Parts: sequence; C-alpha cells; structure tokens
Amino acid sequence: MSTESDITPTAADRHHPLLKLALELGPLLIFFFANLRGQWLVETFPALSELGGPLFVATGLFMAATILSLIVSKIVLGHLPIMPFVSGIVVVIFGSLSIWLQNETFIKMKPTIVNALFGVALLGGLAFGKSLLGYVFNAAFQLDAEGWRKLTIRWGIFFLFLAVLNEVVWRNFSDSTWVAFKVWGTMPITIIFTLAQMPLVLKHSINLETEGEK
Repeated sequence: MSTESDITPTAADRHHPLLKLALELGPLLIFFFANLRGQWLVETFPALSELGGPLFVATGLFMAATILSLIVSKIVLGHLPIMPFVSGIVVVIFGSLSIWLQNETFIKMKPTIVNALFGVALLGGLAFGKSLLGYVFNAAFQLDAEGWRKLTIRWGIFFLFLAVLNEVVWRNFSDSTWVAFKVWGTMPITIIFTLAQMPLVLKHSINLETEGEK
C-alpha cells in the first residue's frame, strides 16, 4: 500500500483534479447533509434507525463515504493521500465507538485527535532535529533549512489551534453548528492560513540547479 503527499500531484492527480477534490470533500458533504436531513433519511430508509439519531446516521454514512473515497483513490489515482488516510483511520475507529456506545463524544473528538496528532508530530520532529513537513512538501518546492523550520513550526501550531478550536465549538454549540463548522469553517480557515505562508515559502525557496552549479 502506497501513500503520497497531499500536495505532490502524481500524473493521475493531474489528469483527475476534480475527482481528487470530490474524494476529499465528498465524505464531509455527505456528513453535513446526512445530519441536516437525518430524520428524512430514517423515514425513507428505516434500516438506518438502527444506527441511532441523526448524528449517528450521519456518522455511519460518513464512515462509509470515507472508506469508499480511499478505495477509489487507490484504484483510480494509484495511491492513498497521507492526511485523508490517517484521518480515515480515526474516522472509522471513533465513528464505530460513537455508534456502538451511542455516544456522540467520540466522533466529535475525531478532528481534535487528528489535528493534535499532526501538530505534535511536526513540533516533536523539530525537537529531534527533523522537519517532517519537508518530507511531505519537498517534491512540491524546495526551502532552505531555516524555511523548513519556520514553516514546520507554523503548521504545527496551526494544527494544535484547529484541535483547540474544535474542542471549543463542539463543547459549547449545538450539533448542527458543530457539523456546519466542521464542513464550512475548517476548510476556509486552512486555505487562508496556507495562502498566508506563501511569503515565507518564496523568501526561503532555493533553486536546486543554481545550487548545483556553485
């Protein structure tokens, strides 16, 4: 089983950009709309009532959609993107616990666990002199050591910020608000943060051909 960087496009990725986007966003959209129309789904498909309330129905469909998206990614694109793969594992584990125990806490804490995991891994790697972000992004662009260090710190802190933010939202707002935030809030925040890093990337970018001629 092979995994690839999320921002290092393979030939298949370049030929199927819309499919790649659909595979990453599809499960989240299904989760959002299933929670929104949970009662209708149960009335239309009575078997879903075995899962529990609307959020549990949405969780079950989210798990199924996540697994399906990973299978299609492997077959069509030829690899499993790292972050969706790790997130998918946590979705299945915590989603299963939520449905089995009829406890919404597990699925609500999934973003917290995933983001905290990535944040600790990045910052922990720096503590041992390793910029793990460099291993993921180095095929997309090349930075000097200081650039990788700064970018890794920023992404590590950002992931921890997302973990804390998820805890604040799910513990203080309604299920519908949390689901909407998970789908429509997290992604725009991440895109804005990513774009904000471009000055750092440009400042510390290196030209390998130029470096090789020196």
